[in-house]
Amino acid sequence: MMIHCRVVTPTGIYKEFDTPILNLDTEDGERGILPNHMPIVTMLKIGMLDSIENDVRTYYAVAGGLFYFRDNQAEIITPAIEQREEIDAARAERAKMRAEKRLSSDNPNIDQKRAEVALKRALNRLHVSEYK
Repeated sequence: MMIHCRVVTPTGIYKEFDTPILNLDTEDGERGILPNHMPIVTMLKIGMLDSIENDVRTYYAVAGGLFYFRDNQAEIITPAIEQREEIDAARAERAKMRAEKRLSSDNPNIDQKRAEVALKRALNRLHVSEYK
């Protein structure tokens, strides 16, 4: 038995795949979803998603969003997602440094909340890119 998963971003469908398990970071904590799981709608936090696709463990950096599951159909709606192999670690490191610089600035025009989110996203991308 498999779960059919569809990942949607603002630019359209990122990916569709079948998997026997989804592990994701939700606002309520880490969740493992197996076939025939009860229906669920939950918010995703900036974190990692992993699944097994074609017998290979696959990792993604997810920038938050919404997770919906019912009748072995999963939908992830997220502003951004990257598979581990797609992550440009050098770019993520530069984004981390920019966000840290903004957060340490005394400039009143800096949007602190936006800088905090940018830092979390960069750190997550680095974590997923290095995850073993």
